[in-house]
Parts: sequence; structure tokens; C-alpha cells
Amino acid sequence: MSDIQAVQKHLTTVQSRRKAAIWWISICFAPLIFFTTAHFQVGSWQRDWIEDIGAVLIFVAILGRAWCTLYIGGRKTVVLVKAGPYSISRNPLYFFSFVAVAGLGLQTGSMGMAALMTLVAYLIFLPIVLREEAGLSSVHGQNYDAYRRSVPRFLPRPALWQDIDSVVVDPRVLRRTIIDGMGFVLLAFLIRALLQLLPELPQVTLY
Repeated sequence: MSDIQAVQKHLTTVQSRRKAAIWWISICFAPLIFFTTAHFQVGSWQRDWIEDIGAVLIFVAILGRAWCTLYIGGRKTVVLVKAGPYSISRNPLYFFSFVAVAGLGLQTGSMGMAALMTLVAYLIFLPIVLREEAGLSSVHGQNYDAYRRSVPRFLPRPALWQDIDSVVVDPRVLRRTIIDGMGFVLLAFLIRALLQLLPELPQVTLY
């Protein structure tokens, strides 16, 4: 097995564990909805604005992840992609995942819950990203190390923007990314539905 194949296999395993961890943590997070309440009441203009901003963030995240997939399209290990969104962030897919998680948190009407959920997502993703970086460094060597030194890990730096004339798109990868993004929409609807059905339980108020 070549070094590239070995790294691909390793990263596939890492990604599978990431998805499993996200689902388990999502299941563990769900009960918090029943024991917390937002400061602003349902129907207030403040609550509506918070939820609407969250919905916009989820929409932006879905578009952003699809945009990133146009460039990376399953070539993450074989080719060092440094154009488009990858010229301003080494992990724009993860960045847009944070945006989506923040949007989901805002569906509760609580900015505190959104911040907490985003922090948990960061703590989940960071060890995975560190393993990915080690694998990519072993494959691409000094090219990746130079890229890592000049481009931020998550938060985009627009001043670094560089693009290319064309990209090769794998429709299967793009379709899978969009379908995964729809999962955020379903979770948003689920959160709102749960909040409508909350039982009368002792609750902690989050802003």
C-alpha cells in the first residue's frame, strides 16, 4: 500500500469516527433543550430575529460547504488544494460546519446555547483536524508545511484569496455534501418542534 493510500485509509477512519462522535454528542445534547429556556419569549421580535439569523447561518453553511466541495471534491489527499476557499482557510468545510452549528444553536432562541454548541463542535473537530494535518504533511511534505504556516486553520483571511480558472467536479461528492447539509435543516426543524412541545420542567435561562 502506498503512502497516499495509507493516509487516505487513515483519514477515512478518522472521518467515520468524527461522524459517530457528532451523532452521539447530538443525542447527549438533546436533553439540554428540555432543561434550558431562552431569555426572550417565543413570539417576541428579539426571539424571531435570533432564530431568523440562525436560519440564515444554516443556509450560508450549506452553500459554503457545497462551494468548498467544488474545489476539494475528494482530492484532499492526492492533491494539495490551495485555491478558492482553501486559499483563505485550510479547513473551510469545518469552518462552515461551525457556522451551521451556531445556526442550529440559535434555533433555540439562545445565543448562549449557540456559543456552547459551537465550542463543543470545535473541541470535537480540533483533534480530528490535527490528525488530518499530520497525514497531509506526511504526503505533501514541505509544500503542506509552507501552506500551513501561511494560511489560518479555520477562520478565513480574505486578503489571501487566490483562485483558478476551472475546477473538476465530482458530482457524487457534491451530492453527498448537499445531502449532508440537509441534515442541518432537518435538525433545525426538530429543535423548533421540540421547543413547541416542551413539558413544564425546571429550566435554566440562557441568553
